[in-house]
Amino acid sequence: MSMTPSGESLDVYLETLRRIVNTLGPQRSFHSSLRGLLRTLAERHAFLRPHLVIYDPEARTLRLCLADTPPTDEGVVYQPGVGITGQVFTLGRPVIVERISDNALFQNKFFIRTREETAALAFLSVPVFGHGEEPSDGLEVLGVLSVDTPVAPRAVLETRCRFLEVVAGLIGQQVSYLQREMTRRVDGMPGAETRETDAASAVVAVSKSMRRIVRQVTQVAASRVSVLLRGEPGVGKELLAELLHKAGPRREMPLVRVNCAALPGGSALDAELFGVQKGAAPDALQTRKGLLETAHRGTLCLSGVEALPDAVQIRLLRVMQEELLRVGGSRPVAVDVRIVCTTPHAPEVLLERGVRRDLLQRLSGLVVDIPPLREHIEDILPLAEHFLQHAAAAQNKSIRRISTPAIDLLQRHAWPGNVRELRNCLERAVTACEEDTLRAWHLPPSFQAGNASAADGVGFAEAVARFEQELLADALQKTRGNMLEASRLLDASYRIINYKVKKYGLDPKKFAVRQP
Repeated sequence: MSMTPSGESLDVYLETLRRIVNTLGPQRSFHSSLRGLLRTLAERHAFLRPHLVIYDPEARTLRLCLADTPPTDEGVVYQPGVGITGQVFTLGRPVIVERISDNALFQNKFFIRTREETAALAFLSVPVFGHGEEPSDGLEVLGVLSVDTPVAPRAVLETRCRFLEVVAGLIGQQVSYLQREMTRRVDGMPGAETRETDAASAVVAVSKSMRRIVRQVTQVAASRVSVLLRGEPGVGKELLAELLHKAGPRREMPLVRVNCAALPGGSALDAELFGVQKGAAPDALQTRKGLLETAHRGTLCLSGVEALPDAVQIRLLRVMQEELLRVGGSRPVAVDVRIVCTTPHAPEVLLERGVRRDLLQRLSGLVVDIPPLREHIEDILPLAEHFLQHAAAAQNKSIRRISTPAIDLLQRHAWPGNVRELRNCLERAVTACEEDTLRAWHLPPSFQAGNASAADGVGFAEAVARFEQELLADALQKTRGNMLEASRLLDASYRIINYKVKKYGLDPKKFAVRQP
């Protein structure tokens, strides 16, 4: 058995690294990969409380994101440069605390450690490096990987720390995903919940363009400025409108959505929007609030504003500038409402379709252009996993992951219906899936190569062939295109694997580089 200079088994470290490498990659979500890594460190080594602390670029704090042991308070944060964790992040180099109780800088914020434990434990903390938003930005410190470990000679602690540095070097990409997810969830922003139950957590934004839009929306949430959300059908305009409402001080008040094209015409339209004063008409037996008053102190989200008659647009403009008058009313009603407008059209098209220029100017305090899904394809897989989890929970199914061939099909699709089409696709696929993995044949027939039909109704030979392709592609993905390792993983001879790979036209080289 090989030994390290400190007397510890090198084979144990190498086997741990092999297991960690096998858990990383697109065949598993970055959350499950990192949780599996922490669990492996705890189970195979003298490491207690392994945990990942990630830098939040929005709040400029270090936050505990994943831990193998439940923390005392998930809301605790560190400032860069403060404590051991803060120093490791700021300096970008590891720190070994030989005995926790002897170190005055150790703040002991995240976990409960008794006095006896702090006297018997050391603390190892290493930086996690990754690329910035662009590869040209170079490597930067994204977070910190730390563990408790029993007090030992310095040489032993140095060996363990070097091993943790190797582990940290393997997970830079996954940690960058975790940091981006932290940004898109806008945790800690005014009005944004810190759990995955609000609009902020539903805005899945991994790409640079969508994260910029989420920041844009949350930054203006506290103001009264009107916002025009523009983009193709299905890009998520209504979801961003909800985020805008919930991330600001109006979050406890109503969010009223109005499709102007679906409103009645004539005097009924006036009554619907502006309300009716008692006695304004023979049938007006009592005062009735309109949608604008219903949204008082809250947000009114308008779509299809070009469908409003000119006279109604003038009254709406007056509300935005001054006051509201109910139909038949003589006294103005105080209304404090923020207006958000969603449209698939460019401003010049809205003008051509009858929107008044002065009203459009008032509605366009901030214009946010939301790109179609085909222009930020790096969001396809995170969105698909998000919709998979929700659909599986709604249908009471345990579906853990999306297979590699299915991922390939999702990423090659043009998505003319954008995020809405992707959500509907995953919901239908979950309905068709009766196993723990969502596979290519669960996707709509139009996704299959050559317009092949879905698994339902195919012959036995074709179903077997599809299953073989799934297994081969998954194995090649896990082994990064190494067919010898794939044959071992599948418990088959190299000759058979080589034959099947050629039969199905798979290219092992494309699996050699792990895709984000």
